Amino acid sequence: MTAIEMTGRLPIWPRLFFAIPVFGWLARDAVNGKAEDLYYTAGAIFSMWGCSIMLFGLPGLFIPALMMVPVMFLILVLISRG
Repeated sequence: MTAIEMTGRLPIWPRLFFAIPVFGWLARDAVNGKAEDLYYTAGAIFSMWGCSIMLFGLPGLFIPALMMVPVMFLILVLISRG
């Protein structure tokens, strides 16, 4: 018996998501990293949103917010189901 417990491999979907260059790295650090990595991830996401606003103007502000509507709807449905 060893002192290190070997964890099983992740399912295919998390492995594919973590393989995406920028977003996967942020997500992997937020899930597996220290507690402060969550704040760095949130700051990086808001910085990317700010850069899209500077680059594209109002569509850079509205399009990510409109893309979050189905996500928030799904979250509300999951919360209501218990």
